[in-house]
Amino acid sequence: MTRRSGRTPRVVLDTNVVVSSLVFSRGVAGSLRAAWQSGQVLPLVSRDTASEIVRVLQYPKFSLSEETRELLLGDYLPFATVVRIPARIPVLPHCRDPSDIPFLTLAAVGKADVLATGDRDLLDLADHLAFRVMTPAALLTLLGLAPEH
Repeated sequence: MTRRSGRTPRVVLDTNVVVSSLVFSRGVAGSLRAAWQSGQVLPLVSRDTASEIVRVLQYPKFSLSEETRELLLGDYLPFATVVRIPARIPVLPHCRDPSDIPFLTLAAVGKADVLATGDRDLLDLADHLAFRVMTPAALLTLLGLAPEH
């Protein structure tokens, strides 16, 4: 699953991964942001996952102005492909955290190659899904990309 195979890997990035990549410019987060901006990965979003990102960027702990939030979203959403989630979603393994279901659904419906997350509940499902579930660092390694320091 590399760009060299002729197809850009389709990835679902959970909210924490996206927000970290937008807010922090170095390390794994910065490298992942550079990967989607350079077309080395194709992020997938749904209405639910995009709404979640918008909601989290409004958290007081980030102290982001509306203008800054809009700029950050402009560094992500234009690079993403929107996937419509049908009324009937595919059968997925049981997930301990209901807030993770939109990301699993998006990955399944969007035919993602990878769901990148640091969430233990999602990582624990890796052996039960048709797509890979891995940390952002593992995704960068798989793509042959080194984190920026």
